[in-house]
Amino acid sequence: MPASKDTISRRAAVIKALAHPSRLLIAEALMEGELCVCDLKDLVGADMSTVSKHLTLMREAGVLVCEKRGLNIYYRLVCDCLGDFLRCVDQLARKPAKATSKTKSCC
Repeated sequence: MPASKDTISRRAAVIKALAHPSRLLIAEALMEGELCVCDLKDLVGADMSTVSKHLTLMREAGVLVCEKRGLNIYYRLVCDCLGDFLRCVDQLARKPAKATSKTKSCC
């Protein structure tokens, strides 16, 4: 049975939140542990406003959480399985699709 429309909508929001090179870079960096927004700014190489917009979008989609400590805001991934998802995406991105009647695990 297919997922509900609400579930599909929430999935799409998460995928959209990751569907940008800078946001993927942020997510990959956060797989190693939490980082301060200033570190993420340097990593992305964009101004604070742009990085903040990326982080807000990812937080609103439920991908990230943040915590303010003093003057700094630290971000971390909500779920540690994001690396598994990205490894699967890497497999899909490497292989051209082949028409077969069988489905097999790519990861």
